[in-house]
Amino acid sequence: MKHIFGITNLGSGSSGNATVIHGPEGNLLLDAGFSAKELALRMAGAGIDPESIQGILISHGHSDHTKGCRVFSQRYNVPVYTTSVTGKSLYKKNQIPEKVAIFAPGGGFELCGVSIEPFTVPHDAEDTVAFVFRCMDHKIAVATDLGFINTLTRSKLTACDILMMESNHDPRLLMNSQRSLTLKRRIMGRFGHLSNSDALDELPNLLTDRTKCLIFGHLSEECNDREMLEAMTLDKLSGMSRTDILFHIAAQEYFLPTFWAI
Repeated sequence: MKHIFGITNLGSGSSGNATVIHGPEGNLLLDAGFSAKELALRMAGAGIDPESIQGILISHGHSDHTKGCRVFSQRYNVPVYTTSVTGKSLYKKNQIPEKVAIFAPGGGFELCGVSIEPFTVPHDAEDTVAFVFRCMDHKIAVATDLGFINTLTRSKLTACDILMMESNHDPRLLMNSQRSLTLKRRIMGRFGHLSNSDALDELPNLLTDRTKCLIFGHLSEECNDREMLEAMTLDKLSGMSRTDILFHIAAQEYFLPTFWAI
């Protein structure tokens, strides 16, 4: 059977985030937090033709999600999809092309044979959204910037075939870091970033029998530890009797393999 619906994370962290969603009628780029050249290089390494990208979806206006958006869009003649608030903000900074397609959080639309559901999440950028993608009876969700998981977010991220969500920092490593107290408070606040323990605590609420793959992303380079997070997560999944789930941690420096829901 030919694979038609899947996800390839091109890189995730404090310095850049980008993910390709594969659909039956083409591919979508979710966030463009690397230069256009780097995005194309990572796609090529993952076996993805940049010309196959049919749209760029922007989750919010922080530069680690938008750095290469304008140049990639213009170079490959790809439309950009964003909320009105984020679009206006990025246009003033010359970070997106003049022509964009506007979507509203909570409103669905379809691209590349995939139904797309953007929804509002708590984060300290205006109009931040995460996304649910559906194809046939399958579901992929991506939420890489979360201050906390509220009722709406929990309902959207539950029962995915593939779930990619944030596990940003270890609170102890964050508090012992050289970052300012103001920044520490922002990261740990309700509109900052999700900690490892917060992410792990939610897994029993989010993972169901249909879940095949779990990806943690947006790890802090300074305030997290990949080996520690991997050990904690595998222990959690074992305690849930879910060692069948394919688990990966996204990296800043390299792309992950493609994971398929169909």
